[in-house]
Amino acid sequence: MRILVAGGAGYIGSTLIPKLLERGYEVDVVDLFWFGNALPADVGIVNRDLFDLQVSDLKDYEQVIFLAGLSNDPMAEFSPSKNFIFNAAAPAYLCYIAKQAGVRRYVYASSCSVYGYTENELFDEDRPVSSSYPYGISKLQGEHAVMQLIDRNFSVIALRKGTVSGYSPRMRLDLIINTMFKCAMKDGVIRVNNPAIWRPILSIEDAALAYIRAIEASEGLSGIFNIASGNHTVGEVADLVTLTIEHELGTKIDLDIKQIKDIRNYKVSIERAKNILSFHPHHSVQSIVRNLIENMSKCSDWDNPNYYNIQVFKELDEKQTGTSKVTAATGVQR
Repeated sequence: MRILVAGGAGYIGSTLIPKLLERGYEVDVVDLFWFGNALPADVGIVNRDLFDLQVSDLKDYEQVIFLAGLSNDPMAEFSPSKNFIFNAAAPAYLCYIAKQAGVRRYVYASSCSVYGYTENELFDEDRPVSSSYPYGISKLQGEHAVMQLIDRNFSVIALRKGTVSGYSPRMRLDLIINTMFKCAMKDGVIRVNNPAIWRPILSIEDAALAYIRAIEASEGLSGIFNIASGNHTVGEVADLVTLTIEHELGTKIDLDIKQIKDIRNYKVSIERAKNILSFHPHHSVQSIVRNLIENMSKCSDWDNPNYYNIQVFKELDEKQTGTSKVTAATGVQR
């Protein structure tokens, strides 16, 4: 099978694509390589903006995976206009031309951010969403658009992922566990602004597994699926990160807890993904931290701007303002 991965040089793609190659798939990546290229040498490279792709460019692919777009709330709030282009229009356009080209399946990287705020209830995919922030709104718009294109010959699977963390060859230190780990190693302290809010946490290894399950799902299967390794309060995540570091490294870590209101609060059920995709997560907060410890020598340049998506995005935006538009195949999906 030949697969095109949009934004495949990003954080998740750099972990997922080697696994796809190991399973015998032929993989091409369309990306603009904002953060370099950590992909295996035998991956096909298409260095183009997604909006420049035409139907003829997708004729040879059986599946298209959308991992591109802006990756989180800080990037979306920095440039709401680009957020809605990259996270809503780009996946819709790519899905539309994929269907026209005869692609069999489209897998869309959605997000649990679409749930916004919930009152400590476990939400499944049929519950209403209430995001009031640009990132969550745009991800939901992209999701609605691609799901409208489903028919008997064209399958669409949307994965609403929790907050991903863990080591990747294209590393990020702006994700909840990765950030806590960095602060613990650099400063000896983990700072928590609101310990009570809930987040679905997703190991990057489990995230890659979810995409594999979607790619290998039965012919014609479509749907929306929550994907997470587990639900935790941010305070519990901090405790687990601290305990794991102290146990594995013998390093004393302090906690700095503050009470700052955050209206983003959600936890999700993954029963549909278990029952239909056979997605069963294998990882936990503790195993994510152990993974980071094992790979710490590869990412211990804690202040490297390439590890922080918003820093790279701001630099690109400043350079291109007034000359050309920042383009869509960013490869920075969360």
